[in-house]
Amino acid sequence: MIRVGLTGGYATGKSFVANELARMGCHVIYADDLGHAVLRGDGAAFQPVLRLFGEEILDEAGEIDRKKLAGIVFHSAVLLEKLTGIVHPAVFDLEERLLRNFQSEDPLGIAVVEAAILIETGRDALFDRLIVTACDKETQIERGMKRHHATCAEVQARLAKQWPLEEKKKRAHFVIDTGGAKEDTTRQVKEVYLELRELAIGGAA
Repeated sequence: MIRVGLTGGYATGKSFVANELARMGCHVIYADDLGHAVLRGDGAAFQPVLRLFGEEILDEAGEIDRKKLAGIVFHSAVLLEKLTGIVHPAVFDLEERLLRNFQSEDPLGIAVVEAAILIETGRDALFDRLIVTACDKETQIERGMKRHHATCAEVQARLAKQWPLEEKKKRAHFVIDTGGAKEDTTRQVKEVYLELRELAIGGAA
């Protein structure tokens, strides 16, 4: 099995590409889903986060209210660092367990981890191949405004906090341009998939 990292800039179509790869037969892990899972009541990060922030972050059902939590750490770089120090290791551990399961079930398969900050956390070094989704900045802003009902200034502020897309592209084995029609993006995804399929089979030979 080969391990593939999938990342890119904000609003560059990572999820669309991930969904297409899943449709073509890849085992796809969404880092956001793992982030949600580790914060649930039975998740590895639940108790440590609760001890750090107190019961005021819980909703009526006794689960962590992610909006309340986000509102707290948004105003404090120190608390944000403490939170990520709890959540990220829990996510990475869960991710690794899932990857081992895929390896056991499908030795010739392709496992893809879709994550916004794959490079920023240094996780890209753990993958056999790295895919980066990209489009022009104007498209990112337009999509971000539409998707999150944000202002242009809000989207630009979010982009400013991320690694430059050009830097991410330099680390990629594959760059998928998502700025055009979905059909064009799907065509590029299929080309990348076929190369990955060949690598997965060849690696086991």
